Amino acid sequence: MKKNSNETLKNKYLLTGLSVFCVLLIVLSFVNSDLVAPVKQVSGYLVTPVQKGINSFGSWLSGITENFEDVETLREENESLKEQVATLTEENSQLVQDHEELERLQELYDLDEQYSSYQKVGANIIAKESGNWFNLFTIDKGSSSGIQKDMNVIADGGLVGIVTEVGTNWATVRSIIDDESNVSAMVSNTSDQCIISGDLTLIDEGSLSLSRLTDTDNAVHVGDEVVTSYISENYLPGILIGYISELNNDSNNLTKSGYITPVVDFRHLQEVLVILEQKEYVPSDSVSEESSAEVEESTEAGADVIS
Repeated sequence: MKKNSNETLKNKYLLTGLSVFCVLLIVLSFVNSDLVAPVKQVSGYLVTPVQKGINSFGSWLSGITENFEDVETLREENESLKEQVATLTEENSQLVQDHEELERLQELYDLDEQYSSYQKVGANIIAKESGNWFNLFTIDKGSSSGIQKDMNVIADGGLVGIVTEVGTNWATVRSIIDDESNVSAMVSNTSDQCIISGDLTLIDEGSLSLSRLTDTDNAVHVGDEVVTSYISENYLPGILIGYISELNNDSNNLTKSGYITPVVDFRHLQEVLVILEQKEYVPSDSVSEESSAEVEESTEAGADVIS
């Protein structure tokens, strides 16, 4: 304890002495500056390097601070640029979607003009069966829009399928590629009749089956256009189905079979047109009965004349 008191007393004496010395130098500098010149010179040698070191450290510290500020500024700018890029990317994606939708709607408009004699209503596809193909799907229009069962559905410049079930604001469509689909068709430039059958395994190769083609004059060729037939029970006549891609003679040498390439892209359907008109089909039996009645009436009239 005594030792600590002695050290404290020495420190006080040292501090007092230095204070007196400093005061003495101040007084001498006022009285005669030449007397303190050596002291100034010595202090200059001692203080200047220290000041330089302090200045250098201050400059270095200031540089680090500025670097930190620059980094923070760059980070903020980077975040702002990221937000701008995200916004522009989203806007660009929306523009691409709008452009694609506009093209699809333009195609539907052109299709509407192509079949202008039929009244139609546009609809969006809202559901489909599992798988890659639109063989059975649901649209967002129904009986409230005038849609009824057996109405024809078109898109992409040609026949898609037929309405099989109808609700108030929805309808189910079976496309011509479905395994249960059979369409009475004909070759447009010769009117030769044939059957187009759906096949989900065959559509993977981009084809539909063509069978029972009556081509006695061998006038049908690959590339010819196939449309719905006027004798079809449910399909309106003259709607494009596709183009013949392969043709072979059947074993009976009376008919031909082959394949067609459908005009509709059944993998990427989004919108369709429903023709608000049903096919008025007259069964062949009724035609025969009407013909027989006409013959009987003619015979009776002839007998009356003779008599």
